[in-house]
Amino acid sequence: MRKLLPLIGTNPHGGGRSALTCRFRCGDACFHEVPNTSDNEYVGDVIAGVLSRRSALRAAAVATVATAAGGSLVLGGAPEAQAHPGHKPAADGARGLRFAPVAPNTADQVTVPSGYGQNVVIRWGEPILRGAPAFDSENQTAAAQAGQFGYNNDFLSLLPLRGEYGKQVLVANHEYTDEILMFRGYDAENPTREQVEIAWAAHGLSVVVVQEERRTGKLTPVTRHYLNRRLHTTSEFELTGPAAGSALVRTSADPEGRTVLGTLNNCAGGTTPWGTTLHGEENFNQYFANGSSETDKRYGMVPGASERKWERFDKRFDLAQEPNESHRFGWVVELDPYDPRSTPRKRTALGRFKHEAAQPRLTADGRPVVYMGDDERFDYFYKFVSSKRMMKGSSRRAREHNLTLLDEGTLYVAKLTGDSPAAEIDGTGKLPNDGEFDGSGTWIPLATAGPDGAVSHVPGMTAEEVFVFTRVAGDKAGATKMDRPEDVEPSPRSGRVYVALTNNKDRGKAGKAPADEANPRNANKHGQVLELAEHWDDPSADGFAWRLFLVAGDPNDPATYFAGYPKEKVSPISCPDNVAFDPHGNLWISTDGNQLGSHDGLFGVATHGERRGELKQFLTVPKGAETCGPIIQDRRVLVAVQHPGEIDGASVENPASTWPDGPGKIVRPSVVAVWRTDGRDIGV
Repeated sequence: MRKLLPLIGTNPHGGGRSALTCRFRCGDACFHEVPNTSDNEYVGDVIAGVLSRRSALRAAAVATVATAAGGSLVLGGAPEAQAHPGHKPAADGARGLRFAPVAPNTADQVTVPSGYGQNVVIRWGEPILRGAPAFDSENQTAAAQAGQFGYNNDFLSLLPLRGEYGKQVLVANHEYTDEILMFRGYDAENPTREQVEIAWAAHGLSVVVVQEERRTGKLTPVTRHYLNRRLHTTSEFELTGPAAGSALVRTSADPEGRTVLGTLNNCAGGTTPWGTTLHGEENFNQYFANGSSETDKRYGMVPGASERKWERFDKRFDLAQEPNESHRFGWVVELDPYDPRSTPRKRTALGRFKHEAAQPRLTADGRPVVYMGDDERFDYFYKFVSSKRMMKGSSRRAREHNLTLLDEGTLYVAKLTGDSPAAEIDGTGKLPNDGEFDGSGTWIPLATAGPDGAVSHVPGMTAEEVFVFTRVAGDKAGATKMDRPEDVEPSPRSGRVYVALTNNKDRGKAGKAPADEANPRNANKHGQVLELAEHWDDPSADGFAWRLFLVAGDPNDPATYFAGYPKEKVSPISCPDNVAFDPHGNLWISTDGNQLGSHDGLFGVATHGERRGELKQFLTVPKGAETCGPIIQDRRVLVAVQHPGEIDGASVENPASTWPDGPGKIVRPSVVAVWRTDGRDIGV
């Protein structure tokens, strides 16, 4: 047997993250007590009861296959059984993945396959608005930053721009700021007002038009384009939906509870079929000081000062003075990138939690369904089913109608049940006797918002409370505690939904949820990817089948699984985070916190056919960086290289990375484009 890859030393922050990343990105969430202390039923507790229903479920599945026109309750047989007998797969890989995989490495650069080129599309601080100055790290100001590309780019969306040949609209999230890597001589205990205001301006969203160079795939920003936009911590956002105007979201500055200043910690997101973008507010808790209530605690807010000390400069970040201000964050934001005068909307019908992503899919009758993960140890994943149909076309009437789709509908939380005996799920990751981690699930309704008000489905909670304190509603509903559900993405081809579960170092600890079939490893370092099929392939269904598509880690480790594909033929992967699909139906996975000794990267994996489970590494990112926001087009791959150089002990004076501009230049988060140098499509 081959030896396992060398692991990074034990890291109390979880995964391969540095302490610096944990400190600035999520407020040292791993050092705090798990916010979910509910005693709702664990999956492991109900598995024994499933066995008596297992035969019935399988019989129902067979009946479904026989009667459904292409839709099915079950996910199908084991991957090994799906290969065509006597047919040998092509030697060069699944279509879309025909490239020489990048070897795991620790190079301080973006490493891409042989035969591929790259360019930095845009860096932190590059001017995008009219009048914004060139970036000067030694003389940065809040006014300058407000017109420049923000810090720590995460989610990316690339939209067409009609009538302007070769141009597209790039939308980017800016998750958080790392002041130690931004400001020379930064004193964390005594930040200056100017530093704080620069950080406010560096958060939020950027909209910037980019020009493509057709021969290479290179992209360059079009500065001062009329669509270019910066939205940050002092920009106006509108609360819409069932919680808008509620007493729970009113503050002294906004007694109507409808206008919020800013969006914070925007992580992953989604692109809607009607041409808008969705942006998830994730670790918003870390910006607030003096948390004291039980709901504050459930959302990870703690007593005392915040890391960045923003409460010294604006009382709204002090919960002792403005206890409802934090209720105005933790939403999904909808932005219309084609209307630079529009006010972005925080959609309260989609619930309030640490949103990692929000990717819609349409029902057969045109109603959007949005899948969402809550990125916390032992928290849940959700979906929202709109009650309104999308209107086709780009007329003003259609656009105005479609901007109301996410305000009315039902919010659900997921409960998963495994189909193997409890004794076969021992916490090591060993496959149960049926050869797969799989089972069934139900969507539990939490609340429904309609044109005449909202109705709660959770006893003891009003509808407004469900939408504002969605985590508490999930606790009461008995949702399944997951290993950090992050990005959730439905396949445009198959309709199956893929959920990235990044890791959970606390799984199986005393007093914490034990391993179960959906989260089968205790002290889970490497994470897994779950595959879900809605009943009858109907996104509005109230039930689903599921199985683990990948159990990540070193392929030489018995506790890994790659959809049944031979493990000696795959790349090692650890800590899946963002996911996206390419035009061929392959799933692409970016990682965050790789604990296998290599830098984080981007991986492609086949989801269907003979090579289902074939996983290949496409790129790695520089030292200290995370791979975010992947977009995979026919001829171009985009990634957001987030927090490069974020290594313990690093600072402006003592940089750990020289990317992207070389020695003597400040390290800068950036967006990178990759293409084939021969001009052909990616991976074909």
